[in-house]
Amino acid sequence: MDYEKIGGLIRSLRLEQGLTQLQLAVRLGISDKAVSKWERGMGCPDVSLLPHLSQTLGVELESLLTGELDINDEAGGTMKHLQFYVCPHCGNLICSWAEAGVTCCGKKLAPTVPQKAEGSDRLAVEQIENDYFVTSDHPMSKDHYIRFLALLTGETLVLRRLYPEWDLQVRLPRVGHGRLLWFCTQHGLFQQLV
Repeated sequence: MDYEKIGGLIRSLRLEQGLTQLQLAVRLGISDKAVSKWERGMGCPDVSLLPHLSQTLGVELESLLTGELDINDEAGGTMKHLQFYVCPHCGNLICSWAEAGVTCCGKKLAPTVPQKAEGSDRLAVEQIENDYFVTSDHPMSKDHYIRFLALLTGETLVLRRLYPEWDLQVRLPRVGHGRLLWFCTQHGLFQQLV
């Protein structure tokens, strides 16, 4: 471990939070001399302090231990490359414009890659007035259902949460052409053009 890099990161994060060394020390239940020692690269926080320190400074534990923040380039352009992260344990859905370090239920999540819907996996889409009317004969049982349905265009995301034991009949505002995405609890993320 590079104590100087870790100390430099602790210092910059502490200043970003608007904390003095003493204020950070009080939050952690240690002396301000210990914080000064870390920031000068003369030592490293005790392992027992690391979770509380990373939470207090608002940084991932991994970044704290490496002494570096992995900052993404600013995501420009459109939303067409939006990434979906779905927790396999609780079903939580997180969206991101760029790759992100996403965790849920104590595990790091990878972006879910949509597969092209073909044959019986495709959803029926009709245009009714200014909406898309989306239907499917998916079983929608408690163990096998579509959790969410989304319409993604270059600048808009329309997202609908779906529930088991409800028929899949959804109206989405027609805000242009794009991709229809949905997540099946047993088969993953699908997409089709609309």
